[in-house]
Amino acid sequence: MTQIPIEVQLSSLPKNPGVYQFYDAEGKILYVGKAKNLKKRVSSYFSKNHESGKTRVLVKKIRSIQHIVVPTESDALLLENNLIKKYRPRYNVLLKDDKTYPWICIKKERFPRVFATRRLVKDGSEYFGPYTSMKTLHTLLDLIKSVYPLRTCNYDLSKEKIDHGKYKVCLEYHLGNCKGPCEDYQSEEEYNRQIQEIREIVKGDFKASLHYFRGQMTSLAQEMKFEEAQKIKEKIEVLENYQVKTTIVNPKINNVDVFSIISDEEYAYVNFLQLSHGSIIRSHTMEIKKKLEETEEELLQLAIVEIRQRFQSLSRELYLPFPVSLPPELKVTVPKLGDKKKILELSERNAKYFRQDRFKQIKIIDPDRHTNRVMAQLKSDLRLSQEPRHIECFDNSNIQGAFPVAACVVFKDGKPSKKDYRHFNIKSVVGPDDFASMEEVVYRRYDRLLREGKDLPQLIVIDGGKGQLSSAVKSLDDLGLRGKIAIIGIAKRLEEIYFPEDSIPLYLDKKSESLKIIQQLRNEAHRFGISFHRDKRSKAAINSELESIDGIGEKTVEDLLKYFKSVKRIKEASLENLISIVGRSKAKKIYESFH
Repeated sequence: MTQIPIEVQLSSLPKNPGVYQFYDAEGKILYVGKAKNLKKRVSSYFSKNHESGKTRVLVKKIRSIQHIVVPTESDALLLENNLIKKYRPRYNVLLKDDKTYPWICIKKERFPRVFATRRLVKDGSEYFGPYTSMKTLHTLLDLIKSVYPLRTCNYDLSKEKIDHGKYKVCLEYHLGNCKGPCEDYQSEEEYNRQIQEIREIVKGDFKASLHYFRGQMTSLAQEMKFEEAQKIKEKIEVLENYQVKTTIVNPKINNVDVFSIISDEEYAYVNFLQLSHGSIIRSHTMEIKKKLEETEEELLQLAIVEIRQRFQSLSRELYLPFPVSLPPELKVTVPKLGDKKKILELSERNAKYFRQDRFKQIKIIDPDRHTNRVMAQLKSDLRLSQEPRHIECFDNSNIQGAFPVAACVVFKDGKPSKKDYRHFNIKSVVGPDDFASMEEVVYRRYDRLLREGKDLPQLIVIDGGKGQLSSAVKSLDDLGLRGKIAIIGIAKRLEEIYFPEDSIPLYLDKKSESLKIIQQLRNEAHRFGISFHRDKRSKAAINSELESIDGIGEKTVEDLLKYFKSVKRIKEASLENLISIVGRSKAKKIYESFH
């Protein structure tokens, strides 16, 4: 079959709103997208340079373009969502959570039952939900059960069968959990009134139920039926307690959907809160796998359509963090302050908590994905040209200028590579000069790597502020490595990140993984440097004690420590043992100095 050139296919595209589909040489669908102007949008793929490598690969694979013209941009949005779900193209975002969620069912029958189910049967029954949390579902059912005595049996309670006395009340009736409609002890009218109130409670509206029970309690009290009035009061307290827990900000906020989004390099997380009568009746977070260069606006728009379809939301007002193009019948509000803003912030917190939980799970289940995401985030946060797969961190250690040493620790793919750690004795610096010491060790480290032809890091982290960073940068200049390796400094006081020749520091989010990695590097370098410094001080103290003996030099001390391992054992050694190591003359001097 002759392939029509892409240029010809582009020239025939209309300028109407619609949905386009890209296919590869084998006729397999690659991507589905929507557009206000099909010709302009599709042509843009082939007329500009794309930053994303995935987008460039997609464009190279496209051999055929199909399109569907629709009346409005809103129709295009709905059609795009349906086609993505149907075909799951490789380069479209992945909406991840195709679970079967539970519903509350009010069964279509005489004296309806109320129960949880995952199966939707088209028999006229009413279904409320779906619920993303089983805890919420069971709490709601327990509330209904504690307030309203409903039947749990599955008998056919037709009038004829009840009139003929076909059924007898069961244990539930004697326990007070059911009023016995099977023996006509409860009227259909009263039962249906309960069902109507349950419908309102499930929707988040407690007004009718509370009004009815308060009236009933008052009349019972007036009739001196205090025990029965007390039972009604307990039901009111149960309803009010549940309502207080679910009411968030303002009871006047009714039938509103709230959406928020947070994202990183690979994934976006969209939280959905559904409000009714000031109460949150549903909370759900969707994870979206990015594939190309999708913006937060595009991702949120797609998620809104998908989530509203999935949960059958009929709300006509939406609270969003920024404006998004949606069907005209929907009212979009971007809250700036007050109760509405608080609700949006609550949604954002839910999205962040979900993301943190996913990170913890991914770290355990899929460490490679966790590493890739952290590296991509570091690259973005520190404005690097490449992912810092190999990072080295330097720290100086000295006490009032004595025993100056430095440490270099190495992280590869975000994890310590201890075999690559290095210690340095400061050679050219006299006295406590951190700046000169840093300049020396950075120069020695990378001079040696260059001479040995070993891999250089993508990022150097200097433990210190602008002064230490400038010293390290001077060494990179001298070695001709300036601009070839990214370098930053981290100051301890406020965890400021400094860049060369930039006096204004960068402050990363205190909870960000990028800052945690940098802190881990700094702390590891400090630990490694301090341990070396401590060992050096200890050895110096040991050597000075032995070398203070007349006629005992450094070589003799080394021989003794190599054999006895510690000064304590040298002190406890017999004269014969000492003679066997260092000879009679020196052994006698050592033995006599300790005895």
